[in-house]
Amino acid sequence: MNKPKKAFSRAMAQMRSWSWLKRTYAAIFAAGFIISSFLFLTPTGEASREWMAQTVITTQHRSWAWMFVGGEKRDRMVAQLHLDRELMGTERQNFGMINVGGGNTKTVKRSAEELIKVEDISAPLWKGKKMYVYDPRAIRVVVPSKSGEGERISSMVERTGAYAGINGGGFVDPDGLGNGFAPIGFIISGGDILYTDQDGSIAQHVVGFTKEGVLVVGKYTIDQLLEMGISEAVMFYPRVIANGKGLITSGDGGWGRGPRTAIGQKEDGTVVIMVIDGRQTHSVGATLKELQDLMLEEGVVNAGFLDGGASSELVTHTDGLITKPSSRYGERRLPSALLVFGDPDDYVPNNPWDGVTKIDPGGAYDHPDFLKEQAENKNKPKPSVSPSASTSATPKPDKSNEPSSSASGKPAPPGTSGSPGAGTPSGSAPAGGSANPGVSPGSSAGAGTTSPGTSASPGASAGTGGGSATPGTGASTTPKPSSSAGAGTGASVQPSVKATSTASPGDVKLPGATTGQQSDAAGVAKPTAAPAVTGGAGNGAAGGSSGAPAATAGSGG
Repeated sequence: MNKPKKAFSRAMAQMRSWSWLKRTYAAIFAAGFIISSFLFLTPTGEASREWMAQTVITTQHRSWAWMFVGGEKRDRMVAQLHLDRELMGTERQNFGMINVGGGNTKTVKRSAEELIKVEDISAPLWKGKKMYVYDPRAIRVVVPSKSGEGERISSMVERTGAYAGINGGGFVDPDGLGNGFAPIGFIISGGDILYTDQDGSIAQHVVGFTKEGVLVVGKYTIDQLLEMGISEAVMFYPRVIANGKGLITSGDGGWGRGPRTAIGQKEDGTVVIMVIDGRQTHSVGATLKELQDLMLEEGVVNAGFLDGGASSELVTHTDGLITKPSSRYGERRLPSALLVFGDPDDYVPNNPWDGVTKIDPGGAYDHPDFLKEQAENKNKPKPSVSPSASTSATPKPDKSNEPSSSASGKPAPPGTSGSPGAGTPSGSAPAGGSANPGVSPGSSAGAGTTSPGTSASPGASAGTGGGSATPGTGASTTPKPSSSAGAGTGASVQPSVKATSTASPGDVKLPGATTGQQSDAAGVAKPTAAPAVTGGAGNGAAGGSSGAPAATAGSGG
């Protein structure tokens, strides 16, 4: 017993004699060894690494998840995530469970106090807001007032006279700096299709309301939505409560923690909305399971998620923005929002995509706040550095008294190190942005929300966020209207999808999945499509190649 104690005492005495630098290095090494041993040699550590990978997968940086679980397991997790999402959206909704005003489609104008109620909600790891809307027929999908860029929710609320608003569907978001004018999926307002990038016969995830005020959450075709009398709708996912049952029965939902916008409906028609801050010191973010369970406690029978990540926000007409978006620039420009009106008939939607033939999703090169920040950084005075004088050998006169040259024998050429002006950087386009606004950015394999830039893949995104797929290379195709979708006019996008990814569909095997589900999960997770963003006035849904997965964004972008 005494020998180990003596050895320990000698070691401590020796360490006390070390310099502070040596002690610092030793402490860092010891901490790294302990943490690595915990993360890689214990079951709890493995679970922690998977949780961190899930969180990263649902952001715009999906590829980075390999640092926690390796590339192969990351790809399996992504494929499983998409399979779960698709399965959660398949159960048909029982519309008979909801009774809104006896099925009457007429609304009565109400004051804000009668119509909405906002409360604070929190948990140990997050803070947010909960809003009740007592008449779902007062909710309308609102779109930007002008073509070319999205609109902030606070601007929409002020412009339309609405009582409150939350973010809506996903959009193409290059570098997290998109202009909010390139939606993903579809947008329906007042029963009219304002925008769609898929044929009316292709099922997509939806969050919307019928004319009677029934919340519709799940996976439906536009043709089916029109038949059931849809009035307001955007594309997003996942559904977490179907016909009174929670769909996440184990784990936390697989998306990690992040900013969330969830929406659900009780049997009496009351709509419950939860907007959670995330990716900040005061609020890390919520999991899907946490919000599902809170919705079930409220008596919600159907619920799903809208776009999340940096787009998650809640605005009221009295207090303005009352949540704290994770975007460093505050409110984001968005292509759609769900607003609550005292008299919903007062809002008549315009169509900013009508007649548009090419959509530029923006990026670093045209984001006003980013460019302003870059200009300010450029104009900051830089500390002056006096160039050090180069030393040369002292000339030594020869017998003829002629001075000799410097040690090099030649003068230093201009522009080399040490010369004034050396190392001046040449101008370049902002990182991640296209130097030419006329070129549509290409897509790439992305995560969770489908992520933009180099990490997004249309159709395959899991995140709840600012998330988004990346548009195509600009080649346009002719939209093919669905034969059965006849209502509404709007712009259309014809995506051309190619399945490519870090893991091909055949590489990812999911236990318990049927052949069709296996193919669907792998195919949805992998396409790096180049949707040609084209626009045109037309009736119904725009065409798309049959079976092409819809480009989708994830929460958490």
